[in-house]
Amino acid sequence: MTDYHLPPSLADYEAAIDGWLHGFARNPDGTANPLFEAIDRGEPGDPEPRWYVRLKGDAKEHITVWFTLGQRTLRYEVYVLPSPHENVAQVYETALRRNEKLVGAHFAIGVEDALYLRGELLLAALNGPELDRVLGSLYVYAEEAFPVLLRLGFASRFA
Repeated sequence: MTDYHLPPSLADYEAAIDGWLHGFARNPDGTANPLFEAIDRGEPGDPEPRWYVRLKGDAKEHITVWFTLGQRTLRYEVYVLPSPHENVAQVYETALRRNEKLVGAHFAIGVEDALYLRGELLLAALNGPELDRVLGSLYVYAEEAFPVLLRLGFASRFA
C-alpha cells in the first residue's frame, strides 16, 4: 500500500482527530467536561497513530476508547469485560445477541477471551459529528451491557 492520499491526507485526519477529541472534552462555555477523564496519544513510534479517550462511567467505573488511524479507516475499540468465570456460553450469547441492536460497533471476543466492543469507520465518512456519534454510542453500549454481562460472568460474587 502507498501512503499517497488525495486531500485530506492522513496527517490532516490526524490533526482533525486531535482537535475534535480535545474539543469534546470542553463544554460550550469552555469549562472541562467532567465525563472526560483523559485524552492521550499512543506511543510516538507506533506505525499507526493511536488515541485513547478515558471516560467516567456509571455502571463501569471507566470506559476507555482506543482509536487507531489506518490507511483508509479509523478503527475503535472498548474493553468491556474480562474473560467470564461462570456462565461463559450465556455471557457470549448475550453479547452476540446485543450485536443486532448496535450501530457501527459489535461485540467481539479478544485473545484472552475478554469481551470488546469494536468497529471501524471509513475515513471518507470521518468528521466531528460522526466521531462524536461513535464515541457516544460506544459509551452507551458499554454502560448498558456491562452490568448484565458482569452479573452473568461472575455470578457467584454477587450471590
